[in-house]
Amino acid sequence: MRALIPLPIVLPLAGAGLSIALGRWRWAQRAIGLLVLAATTAISIVLLVRVDRDGAGAVQVGGWAAPGGITLVADRFSAIMLAIASVMLLAVLVYAIGQGGSERTRVAFHPVYLVLAAGVGASFLTGDLFNLFVAFEMMLTASYVLITLGSQRAQIRAGTTYVVISLVASALFLAALALLYAATGTVNLADLSVRLAELPSEVRVAFSLLLLLVFGIKAALFPLFFWLPDSYPTAPSPVTAVFAGLLTKVGIYAIVRTQLLLVAPDDRPAGLILAIAALTMLVGVLGAIAQDDIKRILSFHIVSQIGYMVMGLGLFSVAGIAGAVFYIVHHIVVKTTLFLVSGLVEHSAGTCGLGRIGGIARRFPLVGWLFLLPALSLAGIPPFSGFVAKVGLVQAGVEGRAWAVVAVSVLVSVLTLFSMTKIWGGAFWGEPQVEVEPEQAIVARWGGTVPMLGATTALVVLSLAIAAFAGPLYELAERAAADLLDPAGYVGLVLR
Repeated sequence: MRALIPLPIVLPLAGAGLSIALGRWRWAQRAIGLLVLAATTAISIVLLVRVDRDGAGAVQVGGWAAPGGITLVADRFSAIMLAIASVMLLAVLVYAIGQGGSERTRVAFHPVYLVLAAGVGASFLTGDLFNLFVAFEMMLTASYVLITLGSQRAQIRAGTTYVVISLVASALFLAALALLYAATGTVNLADLSVRLAELPSEVRVAFSLLLLLVFGIKAALFPLFFWLPDSYPTAPSPVTAVFAGLLTKVGIYAIVRTQLLLVAPDDRPAGLILAIAALTMLVGVLGAIAQDDIKRILSFHIVSQIGYMVMGLGLFSVAGIAGAVFYIVHHIVVKTTLFLVSGLVEHSAGTCGLGRIGGIARRFPLVGWLFLLPALSLAGIPPFSGFVAKVGLVQAGVEGRAWAVVAVSVLVSVLTLFSMTKIWGGAFWGEPQVEVEPEQAIVARWGGTVPMLGATTALVVLSLAIAAFAGPLYELAERAAADLLDPAGYVGLVLR
């Protein structure tokens, strides 16, 4: 198993280099991207099965023992995140190949996309904060290129906002690293969990809040979310889909990992985290209701749904953490799917503005179903995966007597359903406002090309599978939660 752990990082980086070398042949770039991400997906799934069966594994890169060397760690939580992220990256690449656009006209698309995949993999597998910083910078560099491909003025402006905010977060992260190293002499996560316990309580709490601030910007928590709704909707649809599904979840992963591994139970700011969760849920959904563009509505929903994940963390119980882990998996799949559907709407109708389109479900019934099923899941309607995830979190909140955040979560779920019906009524129902006849016959008939429809359909089926197999998946999430709340095994694995 140890030989598999570095591959989700090494393979995409090697593929990116090869893709640059073969940039004159787009078919070769596509083949490299698909083969690399398919292999990464298979490796990630095997890694998850092995970790769940045999326990976590760690690799000391270059043979340098921790805490001085670079450590890669695969436990249940990181393996779950890596597996679902790999599936999303592969599906979105298939979609992008079918759509064309930047993928067809820009030689940089495939290499940069693979660098992004390597950054995502490194974020989940790294065992020290400095290499987490490096992974974040890989993702930042790649995402800035992807978000501005096409060189439209709106994309450049949105990309500038995105990169400025990300650089601010990176500067804060670097400052936190410097302070942590000055206080403890290490940045290895396992070693930090031991050495931080030796510091005064006030210093430990300060570090906890500083890391929450740093990763809160990446995760778009309230009140640090303002950059997201303006940055994501202007990017090409496949890019927006992978950003929406994965990048903020990397921030959530970092928050969960650091708060549970580095912060002692008595130092955890549970009340603050629950308050942030409630405000993130509420402000995000109210922002979504106020919008009249599909992509902007879905972008505000990213913010809102992040609040549910943070709610599970703030309960600091096995039930709460398990609900958060399950919710992350559900949300990655559903949110990626919805943004791919918005790309289908834009591809077939020429716009995502609710006031300028209508009748999509009548013209393209398949696209209507591809939106309806994940939309109901996002709103938490039974028997979809979103219902299972939200019920798990509500039950955990009731057990923890967190009545206020439970009430907010139920209210936000109702408002989410309202905003989804707003999209359905404005874009998919009613009469077409503007007749757009797509150039391609298959798009005119079905609403998208075969790769676009195939990738989106596959993700809808995956979301239904998550609901169908919710029992075993929730048990896996509970095992991951138990590991996270008892980090002794993680620390012993790395430092032995």
